[in-house]
Amino acid sequence: MRTPLILLVISLLGLGGALVWPASADLILLAGPAALASLFLLLREWLRGPSGGKPGKSKRWIVVDGSNVMHWKDGTADLGTLRAVLAHLRELGFSPGVMFDANAGYKLAGQYLHDGALGRQLGLPKDRVMVVPRGTPADPMILTAARDLNARIVTNDRYRDWIETYPEINNPGHLIRGGFRNGQLWLDLN
Repeated sequence: MRTPLILLVISLLGLGGALVWPASADLILLAGPAALASLFLLLREWLRGPSGGKPGKSKRWIVVDGSNVMHWKDGTADLGTLRAVLAHLRELGFSPGVMFDANAGYKLAGQYLHDGALGRQLGLPKDRVMVVPRGTPADPMILTAARDLNARIVTNDRYRDWIETYPEINNPGHLIRGGFRNGQLWLDLN
């Protein structure tokens, strides 16, 4: 919000200067449209609120362990399974982000798939999908993202190796288990 506000102040100063000093009247041609544009940007940001949504409404972030969830249906890696979970989470009002182990693309397509490729296949923006670098465990990245976003995690992983560093794992409902029974998705959203 700072940039449009700064631009508005500078533009208004330019307009004021052009009105006070007739010799700089041409400045109105630059400062006038800049003031209108910055006012529009400020109004748009205010209407969207801090979360990009409606005023005063914050997003309900949820982190999805993509490498875990993509195996939920019948034990094989399938983006269709993950798409179904993401659609259900969005229906419930969540804003999901997905994190994958570096080898997820190999399990899905026999080749490395980067954030953008997986995001397109999942119908998510690139900034909501992350494939961790090779040799980096995804678990602490998932746990850190959830902590930073004050979000819950959709996974059947218990993250037992990380309990000391991330004690919130033990909070009821922090880890959301799920799967498919008789072809129907279930999530333990208690």
